[in-house]
Amino acid sequence: MSADNILEVSDLRVSFSLRGKMLTALRGTSLELRRGETLAVVGESGSGKSVLAKTFLGMLDKNGRVESGSIIFDGQDLARYTTEKQWLGIRGKRIAMIFQDPMTALNPLKTVGEQIREAAALHRGLDRRTSRLAVIETLERVGIGEPELRYRQFPHEFSGGMRQRAVIAAAVACRPEVLICDEPTTALDVTVQAQILDLIKSLQRDLHMSVLFITHDLGVVASVAQRVAVMYSGQVVEEGSVEEVFYDPRAPYTWALLASLPQLGVKGEELYSIKGTPPSLFKEIRGDAFAPRNPQALEVDFVEEPPAFPVSPTHWARTWLLDPRAPCIEAPRSIMRLRERLSKARKDPGRAGKASGGEA
Repeated sequence: MSADNILEVSDLRVSFSLRGKMLTALRGTSLELRRGETLAVVGESGSGKSVLAKTFLGMLDKNGRVESGSIIFDGQDLARYTTEKQWLGIRGKRIAMIFQDPMTALNPLKTVGEQIREAAALHRGLDRRTSRLAVIETLERVGIGEPELRYRQFPHEFSGGMRQRAVIAAAVACRPEVLICDEPTTALDVTVQAQILDLIKSLQRDLHMSVLFITHDLGVVASVAQRVAVMYSGQVVEEGSVEEVFYDPRAPYTWALLASLPQLGVKGEELYSIKGTPPSLFKEIRGDAFAPRNPQALEVDFVEEPPAFPVSPTHWARTWLLDPRAPCIEAPRSIMRLRERLSKARKDPGRAGKASGGEA
């Protein structure tokens, strides 16, 4: 394991038993999370993003299991953990998670402050008084006004944005080394979304955390992350810095995702959408999983799965188009337009958010 990495996932396979059949949710997934960085994981619903995050916390459903592969965290292979006692030293304490729906993440029968205090007392070994003061400080840190009053209130007394801040406070109260954000702004309006994103960035900087940010919003990726991993049908198909993946995407699925950005639409032309549906994960996938939806697919894409080809020392993609024997196929015109906008954004940094759809 590289000293620069805090988390390394190698060839991870996760399956679920459903109605007597096996569904393979992760098919040899690999990625690296570096110390102090934000890595965004993007992809359509059902691509395996949330399942991947849950494996880092031992939170798979009872019908799910890790078939093979490794999750190396601080020299330990989390994929080999089987008991709650083992996970207690990791979950919440060293790796924490912000969930998508703040209302279901909070217990409606307990005050917000007590919920956070119990976790802080458990994982940090604090007594009741010290843990209460620590929680009040954390509530203030995440931007909740009148923290002593809010400590005594119940979740239904908070607005949606305030509930999400409370969930963030619960996640960071134990000072984790890795913070997983599972689409934390999906249920929020645009103004509150921007505030929450700024909050997560400031907390990462102040608390020196590594952040794994799961989202389907490419605009969010451009505003919060340094690197991005693109997932499709249980695999990472491209990984690189945000600039590399936005400016020079190589995997056809990444092309399709970026082409779907409304900001790349042209007046008078139909907005691009990815045709077809993802393959069934109940069945064995042969070749490139995206091939049936890719109008530029090669014959080999339907026969053999592509390996990971390097594009640069920090950028790789799973596509036969990177094989030296492959024909030269250019990216769609919309990707060319994105490159032009990013080139202008380099000269005028104030345009960067608009170029990538990251105005929120």
